[in-house]
Amino acid sequence: QVRLVESGGGSVQPGGSLRLSCAPSGTIWSIDSMGWYRQAPGKERDLVAELLSEGTTHYADSVKGRFTISRDNAKNTVYLQMTRLNGEDTAVYYCKWRQRREDYYYDYWGQGTQVTVSS
Repeated sequence: QVRLVESGGGSVQPGGSLRLSCAPSGTIWSIDSMGWYRQAPGKERDLVAELLSEGTTHYADSVKGRFTISRDNAKNTVYLQMTRLNGEDTAVYYCKWRQRREDYYYDYWGQGTQVTVSS
């Protein structure tokens, strides 16, 4: 079973930056979209950024202008560059790759990586 492996989380001071990475343990064909979600304690998991197969990106309003999602095709890796971090960005971050199958979509999820913004 292919898994998504995330890395890059950690602790950072307000105003700092982090870059998250997400890559599959094997090959995933027919990717429809790649995305980053986050879940803070006691809250639901919300979309942070999404990259569609044709290159379109979407961002949550709270991260627009601060976060950037990108993909390195050669490394088969998706990144989330996070800048100007603040306490409200503290959460577990998950990546999700959506695979297009014959008549449905299948979502692969990573295990999550903790991001803590604190002084």
